Amino acid sequence: MIRIMLVDDHPVVREGLRGMLDAEADLSVVGEAGSGEEAVALERVKEPDVILMDLRMPGLDGVGAIQRILATVPSRRIVVLTTYETDADILRAVEAGAAGYLLKDASRTELAGAVRAAARGETVLAPSVAGRLVNTVRAPAQPGLSAREIEVLRLVATGNTNADIGRALHISEATVKTHLLRVFAKLDVSDRTAAVTTAMDRGLLR
Repeated sequence: MIRIMLVDDHPVVREGLRGMLDAEADLSVVGEAGSGEEAVALERVKEPDVILMDLRMPGLDGVGAIQRILATVPSRRIVVLTTYETDADILRAVEAGAAGYLLKDASRTELAGAVRAAARGETVLAPSVAGRLVNTVRAPAQPGLSAREIEVLRLVATGNTNADIGRALHISEATVKTHLLRVFAKLDVSDRTAAVTTAMDRGLLR
């Protein structure tokens, strides 16, 4: 059973999300918070596997809450769930350590799948968000992969999660995600599988 905590300042949104997620046999909503401050306090009590975090809330916003929670529990999986998809919002969330970024128009199937993926240690991004990130970190002047990026990608290819890779290379999970985003941009792909496949086709991974 995957334990989920919902963080959103709109009760009706939390109620809708709870209904969608609790309908899945392997998912259970164990707590709800209506603000960033409440989320930080409740996370310590509920210890959820995955937190679905709204981005814009009065007081401590989603990014601030992510930073505070991960400062205490770096392994906590937090997925942003918001109506906003501006480049600045996406980058702030990813840089803060979010494990994913979804939009509130996601279907029940997409949402449940994203929660399961996040719980497995994967990064989950809405397709439109992935495209924006790729464009934002694209580096045309440096088309080749760095030694570190190849090292990260090689570990991805052998089935390691971002957390596994971070431990193996003695870097933070956020740094692993940054490397992967740059790999995606340089290879012009939007997910881990495509990155590995493309790198192999180009002879970058052996």
